[in-house]
Amino acid sequence: MRVRALRHAGAVAAVTTLALALTACAGEEKKTEDSGKADASASAAAKPDVTALPAADLEKLLVTQADLKGYKVEQAKPAEHVNAGDVSADKPACEPLAEALSWAAPGTPGASATVKTIPIPQKKGSFEDALGTFAAPVTSVTLGSYAGEGAQQALASLKAAGTECAGGFTIHGGGVATKVTKVQPDTVTAGDEALAWTVTRDMEGEPFVTKLAVLRKGNNLAGFATLSISGEVKEQPKTVIDAQAAKLG
Repeated sequence: MRVRALRHAGAVAAVTTLALALTACAGEEKKTEDSGKADASASAAAKPDVTALPAADLEKLLVTQADLKGYKVEQAKPAEHVNAGDVSADKPACEPLAEALSWAAPGTPGASATVKTIPIPQKKGSFEDALGTFAAPVTSVTLGSYAGEGAQQALASLKAAGTECAGGFTIHGGGVATKVTKVQPDTVTAGDEALAWTVTRDMEGEPFVTKLAVLRKGNNLAGFATLSISGEVKEQPKTVIDAQAAKLG
């Protein structure tokens, strides 16, 4: 464990509650006109034969403890559940990424649901093991179900954001501003189509790396945001992604 990571544990701990501190308070509102435009666009694109799943049905499609051996799976607490409208970015084109990074289903889903997954350490006892457990990567899994072509449109907006926001942007939510310094493309293969990135944030002058991935299966999107209190995440959570993709069929 790097000394720098431990020295800044307090600061990074605040970021570990990213979905909480960034957006849970829903303190910042999106511009009404932007929200209206998004709703109008989604409505216009919606096909009558494709409807979003109700929340109760969507929750049944989330990965559970039985689907992920070697992981602890927890339901997101009410304060951790974030809606896309709770988050904004200083660059409008970057808002889909801001939403996905904040554990929200991007765009205009008809329903969304979230769980957290944490790998269970294989060894216990030593001080190093304790530190390793403390720094274990936490992956949020957020499902969103969309009417019409909403899922395709949300994924397309994320793809565009990955290119347009590569040089960075600022996320606003819950009274907190977080600076993203770099967005780099990553690789994930799952569902009907998928996108992935390595996102670097600035935390008191230190880089804080998050892995982000989103897959589409039919009219449902699954988002995966992985972070660690150490500030380092080296790979996409393939086991979690594969399990969720299988659950979606």
